Amino acid sequence: MINFTVTERFLRYVKIDTQSDASSKSIPSTEKQKDLSRLLVDELHAMGIKDAQMDEWGYVYATIPANTDKKDVPVICFCSHVDTSPDSSGTNVKPIVHTNYQGQDIVLPDDPTQILRMAEHPDLQHQIGHDVITASGLTLLGADDKAGLAEIMDAAHHLMSHPELKHGAVRILFTPDEEIGRGADKVDIRKLGAAFGYTMDGETVGSLEDETFSADAVKLTIDGVSAHPGFAKGKLESAMKIAADIVSRLPKDRLSPETTEGREGFIHPVTMQGIVEQTVVEFIIRDFTVEGLHAKEVFLQKIVNEVLETYPGSKATFEVIEQYRNMKYVLNDYPQVADYAEEAIRRTGIPVRKGSIRGGTDGSRLSFMGLPCPNIFAGGHAFHSRQEWVSRQDMEKAVETIVNLCQIWEERN
Repeated sequence: MINFTVTERFLRYVKIDTQSDASSKSIPSTEKQKDLSRLLVDELHAMGIKDAQMDEWGYVYATIPANTDKKDVPVICFCSHVDTSPDSSGTNVKPIVHTNYQGQDIVLPDDPTQILRMAEHPDLQHQIGHDVITASGLTLLGADDKAGLAEIMDAAHHLMSHPELKHGAVRILFTPDEEIGRGADKVDIRKLGAAFGYTMDGETVGSLEDETFSADAVKLTIDGVSAHPGFAKGKLESAMKIAADIVSRLPKDRLSPETTEGREGFIHPVTMQGIVEQTVVEFIIRDFTVEGLHAKEVFLQKIVNEVLETYPGSKATFEVIEQYRNMKYVLNDYPQVADYAEEAIRRTGIPVRKGSIRGGTDGSRLSFMGLPCPNIFAGGHAFHSRQEWVSRQDMEKAVETIVNLCQIWEERN
């Protein structure tokens, strides 16, 4: 039996504001992320993990030493991120534990218009009798990914306290800036020294994700023709109107985030800035295959070309920027990584929900950096919103999964 500390840790961590900032050029993007990283290092030292350290970028590295006589147990890593999303305030988070949930609406007291209803949060139907944790209504909770942090920390505490549980060396990695796509930017893979990894950043209890979107960005720069509006007839070609024409020609019933699900990809304009003379439109392109990405980019380029045919004085540059690739391309070569995770989840007594992520994680980039790295559930729901929630019991199942997984790697090697 595990004497769980995960909830107490989680309630401490969410009170520390670690919101990242996409507009910042610094690393980490906000200095306050290091406040939590420093606390995590102190807590790891208190467990007896002597090499725990935070580097200059705010990344935390630590090692649970091997306690097995076996020589060939691969070093594995567990990873979570300290930052919370810029999409909703993370300042002055007030966590509330709703004990013994019985299916009722949960009204968040600091903003009674924020109500968790089972019809809108269907996973609540599986939480009867659980202790559901929310924020107070004015902020996000931070379960993404402070649940993952707390779970890794609790598992580390249990393994350090129970030397009878045999395992190889286990590395811990906590990253900043995952929410703004920079979480793996300064990871030192050689320093990390792990062969395989797992991000604890998934949603529903029992979920295991070994596949993500592949992702590109497109930066479209349109150079129009400026002229005095009083004398513009036959001369003016507004870059803003050209951009609007291009965006308006995207399909209304497909190929967009609001019309796709499952394994369907999309083309999504995310920013548009400019003046008559020059306008820049930025798109994100998503698909589970590289071939699907390229097909969508060709489709978008075709729309651009067709629109520009009606503006003979204008031109555009179409820049494709690779963002990340589907981790499945790497994990296919190492099936044991996901297989062991499935067995670890099953040993907790819950069913495995294997699936794909309509997005990316640090694990996507880490996999292509040489650390095959699927994603395991952390238990949070309604990420990036003031209705974000997680249950104590689901976090405890995640802790059990980590402990089981460490033992399975020792057993099978």
